[in-house]
Amino acid sequence: MTPLLVTLFLVSSLAVAYVLVGYPLLLAGLARWRERPVERREHVAPVTVVIAVRNGERWLRRKLDSVLAQDYPADSMDVLVVSDGSTDATEQIAASYAGRRVRTMRVPFGGKPAALNAAVPQASGQLLFFTDVRQVLRPDCLRRLVAAMADPTVGVVSGDLRIARGASEEEANTGLYWRYENWIRGNLSRVDSMLGATGPVYLVRRSFYVPIPPNSLLDDVFLPLSVHLQGYRLVIEPGAVAIDEPTDLAAEFRRKVRTQAGIIQLLGTFPGLLGGRNRMRFHFVSLKIGRLLLPFLLAALLATSFGLPSPWRWLAALPQLAFWGVALLDPLVADGGMVKKLTGLPRAFAVLVWAAACAWKILFVSPRDLWVETRTAKAPSAPV
Repeated sequence: MTPLLVTLFLVSSLAVAYVLVGYPLLLAGLARWRERPVERREHVAPVTVVIAVRNGERWLRRKLDSVLAQDYPADSMDVLVVSDGSTDATEQIAASYAGRRVRTMRVPFGGKPAALNAAVPQASGQLLFFTDVRQVLRPDCLRRLVAAMADPTVGVVSGDLRIARGASEEEANTGLYWRYENWIRGNLSRVDSMLGATGPVYLVRRSFYVPIPPNSLLDDVFLPLSVHLQGYRLVIEPGAVAIDEPTDLAAEFRRKVRTQAGIIQLLGTFPGLLGGRNRMRFHFVSLKIGRLLLPFLLAALLATSFGLPSPWRWLAALPQLAFWGVALLDPLVADGGMVKKLTGLPRAFAVLVWAAACAWKILFVSPRDLWVETRTAKAPSAPV
């Protein structure tokens, strides 16, 4: 055993502990003791609801009904459905709402960023409400988002995305992960700003919109960060709720690979994220960069554990081996029992860590190769 090996073990241990436990607790403390409140005030401003969709016939009627049911003045809201080269009945369904303040726009298939770029010049509202086709909005969602825009320091307001109760342990663990993510985002918002937006439900001032690169993997991070780097806040409005369908770990893995790869992509787009222009630089490094490095930190922690003298070697290595072994065995465990609850969380964690490792392939492949449709099992029906 060399001093270098011991140093690597200690550094990787501390780094893993900081990313998984230390930073979230520190953030929670900062949110409690250094909270920066948002000035909310009920008011009305013209809003254009933009729904970019490709082949969304399964959800579109339900979505439009939830948008049109918003308790927001009808004469201050219009809806623009942008069909990204849909080949199903999406455009026909949207056209059937033409008499209810809904416009339909077709663009050639080019991905969501290109669809949004084409739609925004056709928008009439001072505020742009970006929402996806799959999520159902609670009736007061838009009103609550607009109220937060009364604060002149705010440039983007995100809603609270909640996942409907899943039928399987996998879906339940995915929902648990989203609750954790919302907790992190809420604390960032209370400190100053989130590090992006909740893609299916967020509001931005139209004057701040900048064209999104067509190959962008994270339009809902690129645009908000461009606003943040101009000095404005990105905040969350917990009362503005959108309800999404549960997803399994396979779908969450594909989504997480894309989102983590998108962060790597954004580092090239916004070098200022790591510079003095970003007043949330500490949080960006601790959260976003920390998660990207976590697979390598965990690998280093396990590898260096075997270099420790006995009995420390096994005291350090065996718990890690047991954890990863349980994660590997989880697919063989029948759903519905206590054992599944014990094995499900390690597997969910392992899937997210592996997704972060796979995200680095963005350095070698086209971003379009990482775009995959999120598949869900059912419509949201259970209360959340």
